[in-house]
Amino acid sequence: MDELSRLRDAVGTCFACHGNASPLYTAIDGLILLRSAAERNPAHILHKPALCIVVQGAKWTSFGALRLEYRTGQAMVVSVEMPGTSQVVEGGEGAPYLSVVIELDRAIMREVFERMEAPPVPDDRAGAFVLELDDALVGCAARAVGLLREPRAIPILYPAVMREICYRLLAGPHGAVLSRLVVGVDRDRRLVEAIHALREKFDRVLRVDDLAAAAGLSPTAFHRQFKALTAMTPMQFQKQIRLMEARRLLLSGGMSAEAAAFAVGYASPSQFSREYRRMFGLPPARDALRLSDPPGATA
Repeated sequence: MDELSRLRDAVGTCFACHGNASPLYTAIDGLILLRSAAERNPAHILHKPALCIVVQGAKWTSFGALRLEYRTGQAMVVSVEMPGTSQVVEGGEGAPYLSVVIELDRAIMREVFERMEAPPVPDDRAGAFVLELDDALVGCAARAVGLLREPRAIPILYPAVMREICYRLLAGPHGAVLSRLVVGVDRDRRLVEAIHALREKFDRVLRVDDLAAAAGLSPTAFHRQFKALTAMTPMQFQKQIRLMEARRLLLSGGMSAEAAAFAVGYASPSQFSREYRRMFGLPPARDALRLSDPPGATA
């Protein structure tokens, strides 16, 4: 049995023990298992830096103008937190879509980078990419999932698994992307920190000049490098996060559409409603009603 088959069996066993509920947040912080028995409408997600392994099936994810397609034996790697849209395109009752998401530990990534004899030289490719899996990376994922059977071993053994994952990624063909975005030179780290600041302060008035100054770049250079990294402009990045947060508020807080608009930084409820519909396909109130209804309650 090859490593991918072992991983598939381990993931299937985990779901069988938890009633096939997905997403399955495991006892390992940052290790998430996904299962889909059917194609779904696009999902809007704020992606954290992670290794997203497809164990079975196929999926696409888009970040702004960048669209990535990946299937069994491949993985998507995201190296900076950013909003994206995803959809499972292959997965059925007999062979559901299965995925293992392993969030990357930035501190361990930095430690591994600093100890490498010949660390990769940072470059400025996009911050998300698809890679072909090898037995070494799949084996790491299989060991991580296997640790779920030994909860007491997790705090002792999982850091070593994460360290190997970081090494395999940095030593691989896309190591230059991760070295720039996770542990790169000071200017690159400041760019990523400026993106994090935009993510945390999404409800405030966007001033690109302030973000550029924080990154140590001119506004023009900041705009160019931001888009190269995320495939979005700063304004598009902020808008997607605002709308996703508004959707969360509508679903979890019983908040009106107008109140949600103001809460996430919109000055005009009508503009909010237009942009919400453009992104999610329905006006805010109807979208919240559709998502809150139990399956089968509405057409």
